[in-house]
Amino acid sequence: MAEPVQVHVIGATGRSGRALCRSLQTDGIAVVAVVRNGADFPDARIADLTDAPRLHDALRDATHIVSTAHARHARAVIGAAPPSARLILLGSTRKFTRWPDAHGNGVIEGEAAFLGSGRNGVMLHPTMIYGSQGEDNVQRLAALLHRLPVVPLPGGGRALVQPIHQDDVTHAIRAALARSWQGPHSLVIAGPTSLPYADFVRAIAAASGQRMPPIVPVPAGPLMALATLLRYIPFIPPVRPEEIRRLMEDKSFDVQPMMDTLEFIPMPLDEGLARTFTNRS
Repeated sequence: MAEPVQVHVIGATGRSGRALCRSLQTDGIAVVAVVRNGADFPDARIADLTDAPRLHDALRDATHIVSTAHARHARAVIGAAPPSARLILLGSTRKFTRWPDAHGNGVIEGEAAFLGSGRNGVMLHPTMIYGSQGEDNVQRLAALLHRLPVVPLPGGGRALVQPIHQDDVTHAIRAALARSWQGPHSLVIAGPTSLPYADFVRAIAAASGQRMPPIVPVPAGPLMALATLLRYIPFIPPVRPEEIRRLMEDKSFDVQPMMDTLEFIPMPLDEGLARTFTNRS
């Protein structure tokens, strides 16, 4: 299937939204940015996702809609979108966490609304996204490595992670836009392989050209308490206690369904990190 000639992008000022808009515009595909504040997009349509009439008006002529807003807004997007519009929504693999929170529960609720809607399209659930300008995963961790004498990790960093580069998230969205979906679907998108978090940290140190501090196994409880104190220390990038807790669960996914459905192979971590630190200036 060919890609559309015009795409309505909800959340165009966010990291994934900006990356998608740049990619589409580079290839001559018209973008209708739907945002709360149009300062960065002079021709944007202004609409809050909680304002149903304004959102309905902003999407009045949409044939293909991408929402990079939080998945909890899926019901609002579905309600405002023309019945024939193809919907590509971003969720999150946070929905699989053993420690439910507002973020994960919002994804679960949004996915349920979409899968029950009968609408054509897909909700893509990315793992940890890295490589976008200003992202706070890889780049924040690199900043921490520069300042820490040791790296305290719960369980020594044995839990698995499977990050996906921002360029692959964009690739996945564009592949989804070009596909003729029949009914609603849900699909995890992730990097090609999982690895222990400790190895992920070592790869970041190598890619950013700095020494790798020793990794020290630490129980999660004291480390979460330490994370609370770090927010008061100048020049140390903050780490939230809930982020520490999530480092204790595996985040590993089968990407064969993604590759079969969207017909692309995600880039290896070393390539993605090289691209991240080459482009950070």
